[in-house]
Amino acid sequence: MKRRALITGITGQDGSYLAEFLLAKGYEVHGMVRRSSEEKFERIAHIRDRITLHQGDLLDQFSLASLLRIIDPQEVYNLAAQSFVPTSWNQPVLTGEFTALGVTKVLEAIRHTAPGARFYQASSSEMFGRVLETPQTEQTPFYPRSPYGVAKAYGHFITINYRESFGLFASSGILFNHESPRRGLEFVTRKVTHGAARIKLGLERGPVAKLGLGNLDARRDWGFAGDYVEAMWLMLQQEKADDYVIATNETHTVQELVEIAFARVGLDWKEHVTIDPAFIRPAEVDLLIGDPSKAKKKLGWQPKVGFRELVHMMVDADLERLKRLPEASL
Repeated sequence: MKRRALITGITGQDGSYLAEFLLAKGYEVHGMVRRSSEEKFERIAHIRDRITLHQGDLLDQFSLASLLRIIDPQEVYNLAAQSFVPTSWNQPVLTGEFTALGVTKVLEAIRHTAPGARFYQASSSEMFGRVLETPQTEQTPFYPRSPYGVAKAYGHFITINYRESFGLFASSGILFNHESPRRGLEFVTRKVTHGAARIKLGLERGPVAKLGLGNLDARRDWGFAGDYVEAMWLMLQQEKADDYVIATNETHTVQELVEIAFARVGLDWKEHVTIDPAFIRPAEVDLLIGDPSKAKKKLGWQPKVGFRELVHMMVDADLERLKRLPEASL
């Protein structure tokens, strides 16, 4: 009999890669989507006929419980959240409701409706914030520097709390930055690769096409989202639930990202990139680098795609995507 999995946030970057991964493993895949006036299924369009979508909402515990009764999944992956850090400054209450309390509502629904299901919570390196040690491990104290990081820390600890208090199989992946051609345009990696592709194709107007960015010295541990969803799955195949840092243990600056992306299209980044104060965070996270030793040892996981290869993959995909667009859409 096929194993069944429910993915919240299935239409996002991670959700789409995870759905593909689980389908390849022979799972019956269900996804929860919020009802909205504008349905966005681009990332899962190619597998839409192989998955089952259900309407539900992280803020509506009854809809969550109802879905769990209908689907009766063996595994639940909670990837839904307000996941863009700058937006969390503009909408801190909404971020807290979805990214923090939403986790509690999923856990409560599981506890009462499907206590045997294994639960995965998407935690974040943003919880480390102003880092207290380098590299960061599962034992590193949190010092979040944004409403998003604070909300993720709540979601992380409530997951541990339900595991220890109610015996649920609930694991968290403390995922460091993970990117792909499916990353949203609001994230700096995709903003850079898409910007470089647009400038290369002559789609930016003006004597010299410009791309405005924030702090070029900020350092991040960037991996490939397709690699990271495998780690999520591996966590739920273990004998005991636990928490794991998922990272590459390499750090790169935003400037390195820019240099590689513009070099890929044969351009000098210095001629096109400007610093825009609007993109500087109120409280910056300067250095994030994760130590995935525990995941390597206990899960047998390690990243396959390197940083340069990842940036090249994203630039190439943006070039192809932009070339296919009709003239009016450019």
